[in-house]
Amino acid sequence: MDLRMPAAPRRWLRGPRRWTAAALVAVLAGAGTWTAVASDGAPAVHRADRVIPTADGVRIDTSYFTADSSSSAGSDGRRPAVLLTHGFGGNKEDVRKQAENLARDGYAVLTWSSRSFGRSTGKIGLNDPKGEVADVSKLIDWLAKRPEVQLDKAGDPRVGVAGASYGGAVSLLAAGYDQRVDAIAPAITYWNLADALFPNGVFKKLWAGMFINSGGGCDTFEAQLCEMYERVAESGKPDAAAMKLLEERSPSAVGDRIKVPTLIMQGQTDSLFPLGQADKIAKAVKANGAPVDVDWIAGGHDGGDMETDRVQARVTSWFDRYLKDDKNADTGPTFRVTRTGGIDSTDGGAQLRGADGDTYPGLTGGDREVALSGREQEFSNPAGASPPGISALPGLGGAGGLSQLSSLGVGVSLDFPGQFARFDSEPVTRDLRITGSPTVTVNVKSTTDEAVLFAKVYDVGPGGRQQVLPSQLVTPIRVATGDSGKSGENGGGSGKDVRLTLPAIDHEVQEGHHLRLVLASTDLGYASPLTPATYTVSLKSDLAVPTAPGVTTGAAGLPAWVWWLPIAGALTALALLLTGRRRTTTTPPDPALAEVPLQITDLSKRYAKSSDRYAVRDLSFRVEKGQVLGLLGPNGAGKTTTLRMLMGLIKPDGGEIRVFGHAIRPGSPVLSRVGAFVEGAGFLPHLSGRENLDLYWQATGRPSEDAHLEEALEIAGLGDALSRAVRTYSQGMRQRLAIAQAMLGLPDLLILDEPTNGLDPPQIREMREVMIRYAAAGRTVIVSSHLLAEVEQSCTHLVVMDRGRLVQAGPVHEIIGSGDTLLVGLATDIPDPLVEKVAALPGIDSAIRTDDGLLIRLSSRVPATAHSGATGSEAAGSGTVVGDSATVEDSAAAARLLVELVRLEVPVASLGPHRRLEDAFLTLIGGSA
Repeated sequence: MDLRMPAAPRRWLRGPRRWTAAALVAVLAGAGTWTAVASDGAPAVHRADRVIPTADGVRIDTSYFTADSSSSAGSDGRRPAVLLTHGFGGNKEDVRKQAENLARDGYAVLTWSSRSFGRSTGKIGLNDPKGEVADVSKLIDWLAKRPEVQLDKAGDPRVGVAGASYGGAVSLLAAGYDQRVDAIAPAITYWNLADALFPNGVFKKLWAGMFINSGGGCDTFEAQLCEMYERVAESGKPDAAAMKLLEERSPSAVGDRIKVPTLIMQGQTDSLFPLGQADKIAKAVKANGAPVDVDWIAGGHDGGDMETDRVQARVTSWFDRYLKDDKNADTGPTFRVTRTGGIDSTDGGAQLRGADGDTYPGLTGGDREVALSGREQEFSNPAGASPPGISALPGLGGAGGLSQLSSLGVGVSLDFPGQFARFDSEPVTRDLRITGSPTVTVNVKSTTDEAVLFAKVYDVGPGGRQQVLPSQLVTPIRVATGDSGKSGENGGGSGKDVRLTLPAIDHEVQEGHHLRLVLASTDLGYASPLTPATYTVSLKSDLAVPTAPGVTTGAAGLPAWVWWLPIAGALTALALLLTGRRRTTTTPPDPALAEVPLQITDLSKRYAKSSDRYAVRDLSFRVEKGQVLGLLGPNGAGKTTTLRMLMGLIKPDGGEIRVFGHAIRPGSPVLSRVGAFVEGAGFLPHLSGRENLDLYWQATGRPSEDAHLEEALEIAGLGDALSRAVRTYSQGMRQRLAIAQAMLGLPDLLILDEPTNGLDPPQIREMREVMIRYAAAGRTVIVSSHLLAEVEQSCTHLVVMDRGRLVQAGPVHEIIGSGDTLLVGLATDIPDPLVEKVAALPGIDSAIRTDDGLLIRLSSRVPATAHSGATGSEAAGSGTVVGDSATVEDSAAAARLLVELVRLEVPVASLGPHRRLEDAFLTLIGGSA
């Protein structure tokens, strides 16, 4: 199933469509049949390509798939049929693999290219009932005449329809217009296209432009659609005729007629067709009395994991149940949502887990009231709506896109100072899972007759250092304030109260984080009024947050180490007890290093039984108080050996290690000032977290008052989970418990070996904050990790090793190098004049075409703008990561560049720094990792 909107117009890639007469005759005659022989004894699949003409002379290019034999076929050899189609901008070849699999599973499968796509002719009608929808009925007519297709009655085949995006909508429309459709499985699609492209009366201009471009240009659409688009694009505001035209071509127009079993799969990272569209589908079909299941997948039109294999398997099971009438088919839960459940240690990718419920919760339910604070605030809508804020951008939401902007301090969203109001909650006292659409009431005033606002809710980390916009989603709203809502010299009106429904999300806000409601005047993806105005906004209610209490995440199985490591943990505790009490003859301390947490000088360690091979050789570096130092290197670089020597577990063959001036060797008393976490800390699963920590500290033989248990727990952020048995902990909670164990006694030097293994992205972010909080009090943290992007964000300094030797040491920003060069990936090549226009932009030194895209070097200091005077805290409040002034300037420069590239219609596929820690690391070690 094709679940993606293509980044570049496929027709442009294919070139002109020219059919020779011979080829056309061959296709019309049904030539081109071929057989795909399956492996492992699976039945062979036959494919027949043919063009099916429609009543208005349009030719629809199709492929028909059947397998040699089918266990589901009736005694007469007939089987159910499936109609399968593609997303907008694609063609029938996008769904070929799924068609072959369905054929092997016992279905007769017909795929087709929609009008104007692939080899099909006709104009694009955006699923016009008299065009694309009528074509589906013609295809059903054709299936009814096939001898191998099961019939419910003459002319009525047993048939299901599936598709994604554009194809998902046509499956809904087919069920509404043709009663012969028996089951459907639409994915990442829309219920009301007018609502999707003109949400709350605001024009979603970038996505609308992508529709036109990926369709091949305005001339390939029906004339009335082209005229409507040009009219709305010019005015920046949809009119009643535009709304009516799209509504008539939407499934919502026939919602009361869709009465067949419906499996709805909608994307969570989708600013085109967000979860609210699926919610309306589910409610309408359920109201008609048909079975409905809802599945929120991880990806969407903005990128992410599309879970293709799982989704296609569920579609097959759905059709098995409702087309084959197989009552034993497992169709899955009524509601399922994909959540991130850890990191794959082999490739660093996110692992996905499902949460489910016996009923579909909708977008409200189990609401928790979250109080927001903030005075009445004024902010501006700038002339020309420029510069615009940034949330989601079509084509830049996946890997290699907006996510890379975090390397520049932009994060993945940006609100310009003076163009937004914000209201903050208190930090949450326990983890809060938001599942659905938060709501809030605000009062809006404007110096003009209307206001266009963009509402969003951020998840803000402790201290406001970092904020995340879940799924990069925003709710636009047009508020007609009128005379009563006018403010300023045009009137002192009372304003207009507006109930805002924020985007539907599934997101966990961790303990210690807080929520931030932001109302902005601009967004790059939407059209805002060009006339300058001043908006005044105040709160009228708390933020109602849906929690969907009936939805539960399946518990991950406990790893084996939870059961066998308690013995190892006990032995480790005994070793600590013995070494803590042992007194050995030591080298006198160096008074000059008494305040230096770590000094390593000419450290060497040979491999066992070898006199000429070194695990570590002539290693020297120094770590100061308050630093978070990342120890990096490829496998075999000597990192683990160095850490073992630092912890006194093995003796060096040469050189020395001094901690606060004291030489390190097994049993050194100064080791009491060192805390260490190594991967796989052992805990007794039947004891609570607090009981495990108490037991560990008792084993050290040190006074209980020296444990500083409460301080360590506060930094680790364990909360109420301390009273629960460890066997009930998630991987992230067990990892934090291990960190808390290492922090007992608040050691001045904390050593963490791969602390983020097995954690999901929110937990990794929390672990990063734990390290930063710990070092903020003047203590020192050394962390060894293979996640370079995480080290880049959490560490202040780096030590890079390779083959046992020091390669480079110093501050992170010095090792990475300047952030003044950006690489712009291009969806399609651009002409030289456009490159020259980019190079001539303010703040750009040069723009050079490369094999990877456009290499842009920023000026050392970008000219100031009316909005460039933001302080670091203001930038943090607007979606950037707090850093030094250079970081803030780089962030703003990158944001302005992105705006200008879109304005120049540069086909941006990705944007990121040309040099990141990964680049620097590979350069330093010569690619040996």
